[in-house]
This record gives sequence, C-alpha cells and structure tokens, in this order.
Amino acid sequence: MAELRERGVPVVPHGVRLSLGGAEPVEPARVAHLAACADALGSPLVSEHIAFTRAGGLDAGHLLPVPRTREALDALTANVRRTQAELPVPLALEPIAALFDWPDDEYTEPDFLRALLDRTGALLLLDVANVRANAVNRGQDAAAALDRMPLDRVAYVHVAGGAEHPGDPGLYHDTHTDPVPDGVLHLLARLAERLPGMAVMLERDGRYPPATELDAELSAIAAAAGVAR
Repeated sequence: MAELRERGVPVVPHGVRLSLGGAEPVEPARVAHLAACADALGSPLVSEHIAFTRAGGLDAGHLLPVPRTREALDALTANVRRTQAELPVPLALEPIAALFDWPDDEYTEPDFLRALLDRTGALLLLDVANVRANAVNRGQDAAAALDRMPLDRVAYVHVAGGAEHPGDPGLYHDTHTDPVPDGVLHLLARLAERLPGMAVMLERDGRYPPATELDAELSAIAAAAGVAR
C-alpha cells in the first residue's frame, strides 16, 4: 500500500459491511474503522454498497438489495448521512447486482439512485457489470438501463466477470471469478462515450488466470474504456 501511495496511485477503501440500507442505524465502530482506513491511506474518497447485510440481530453474510420504497429511502438516507458525518473524505455509493427485487417497489432503480444522491450529496460508484447483471435478471435492456443512471455523479467505475448460474438458466451471477464478458465491455464502451477518461477498476476475487490472460483482459478493458493501461 505504501508503494502505491508513493507512486501516486490512490487507494480507495471499499466497504461491504456497513449495512447502509438496514432499518437499524449504522454501527459507529464500523464507520470509525472505515474513516481510519481513509486517513491511514490518504484516500481521496471511500465507497460502500447500497445494500443491507444485517436485520434483527442476524447477519446475512451477503449484500442484500434494498426495497425501492419511500420508507427504505428514508432509512438509507439517514444511514448515509450518519456515515458521511464521520468520514474525512467523500462517500461513493455502489448499486449492487441483485438476484431478486422486493415486491411493491415505488421507484425504478435510476430514480431511486437519483433521489438518494440528491438527498445526501454522495457520489456514485458505477459497476457496469452490476448494471448488466440486473438487466439480464430483470429482463431489461442493459444499454437503456445504463443511459438512465445518474451518470453526472459517477466517481469511478468497476467492471467484473460473471456467469449464468448452471442450475438456474437465465439467472446471471456477478461472480468476480470469471472473465469480463463482451456484454460488460460493450456497456463500458458506451459509458466511455459519456465519461471519457474515467477511472476504471477490475474486480477479481479468485480463480486468477495466468498472467498473460489477465494482461489481455486488462488491455480489453482499457480499450473499451478508451484509457491508457
């Protein structure tokens, strides 16, 4: 990490356990830890997911989608503001890849995101792989879904690999262990037309390929994004 800082490469802490979308207030100790990481790393910002992981004293161990309702938006807004008040740097929020949606949603995802960002002043961490995963699982057009996102609030961009679930055809999993598919690269190229020079990061959490394959994947991502390696 010190070497990255010396080279001028920003290190952005990326939270997974704040449970911003939970009905309960965020846990102060978790927020304090995220703030301490940002301080120690000299980070320009931190990020966390629009999701909940805990409810009623139970921890799901997974990022769960937030209902897109007015009540859920109020709870999420309150937790984001509590978090921002303790952070030394701006907060970027990432919409997750959801395997299901709750019934009786009152907002589309883009409208929900816009309302949240307007209320909190937070930035958007846009994962184009999540946009594609959600579009596939909802039977929507991924390009149209991307175009409706609040792209003027994007802080930086994630890409990742995924695959159709072998036991449930048509259900796409954002695995972070498979190669980035062409559909995600096409979305990234579409986004690059709107946001030239954007910062892009590959998420790869396991099953790492040989260095030559990974290098080729990074080159394909850079080409789609229109940025230098």
